[in-house]
Amino acid sequence: MVGYIALEEAVAIPGLAERRPPVPMPDNTDPGFFDHVMARLPDVTDLRLPDMDAGGIAMQVLSLTVPGIEADPDPQRAVDNARYVNDSLAAIVDAHPTRFAAFAALPLQDPDAAVTELRRAVERRGFKGALVNDHIQGRYLDDPVFDRVWATLAELDVPLYLHPGMPPADRWHVLDGHPELDGALWSWQATTGGHAMRVVMSGVFDRHPAARMILGHGGEFLPFQLSRFDSRYATITVQQPLRRRPSEYFGTNIFATTSGVLSPAAVEALVHVIGADAVLFAVDYPYENTGAAVAALAHTALPDADKQKIAHGNARRLLRL
Repeated sequence: MVGYIALEEAVAIPGLAERRPPVPMPDNTDPGFFDHVMARLPDVTDLRLPDMDAGGIAMQVLSLTVPGIEADPDPQRAVDNARYVNDSLAAIVDAHPTRFAAFAALPLQDPDAAVTELRRAVERRGFKGALVNDHIQGRYLDDPVFDRVWATLAELDVPLYLHPGMPPADRWHVLDGHPELDGALWSWQATTGGHAMRVVMSGVFDRHPAARMILGHGGEFLPFQLSRFDSRYATITVQQPLRRRPSEYFGTNIFATTSGVLSPAAVEALVHVIGADAVLFAVDYPYENTGAAVAALAHTALPDADKQKIAHGNARRLLRL
């Protein structure tokens, strides 16, 4: 197996926290895990590269860790900080061009500025797409103001990786009394999957058929509901009908990664549902264990050709690596 290319790999940018207001962080994280993550988020050479080598990771596609640029309510500060983050990511890639690539952070609080920064990051700095941490001050990417962003992504032929974000856009009563459900254990997948379905149902991919979106964590609950989406969509009336069944956007416009999916059976099922050409490898470093992520793919009963596609082939094709 040629080395793995991992697509959802978080990095913290030194100095960013001092450039924006603080964002409340979860207070129920295990101290040992917290220390492990905080040591690795800003690191490149001392811990990250050795961890990659030990796990057989040829390349990480880096992106800014949560809460991301999206959490800042000040549009101008978001513009300045997105540029700061992307220049910092580009410096890492320039120093290690065979080991790292990057997804751009975008100041979507100002859609026009986001388009400008996306073009700069892709055309001038060689970024492979953009990563968005869920909602933007309560707005979602189906909002018509973001149509120009989707058009630019399609024109530049780069994907948007839709990632969970924090803080949440609103508070769900179902979480009351169960803080363990709030975050990566459950709510992030549910809210991000809901965001993705807003994008599908709004006709983004009908208006921009070349646009592509990547979902982490096995597709944020969605792939295993595709038949239900189709059956229920056929029973309702909508103001602007989709050109295709909801399921047909998966595997064509929507791709999924294995980030955080540590079960070979789940990886196999994902491939059976959306196809081996639409599944890409990811770890979710440093929040997940690299060895466990690799084993989840390596221990599947998938044909070797499919494993190769998922491990690195699809990433090379989709991101032109």
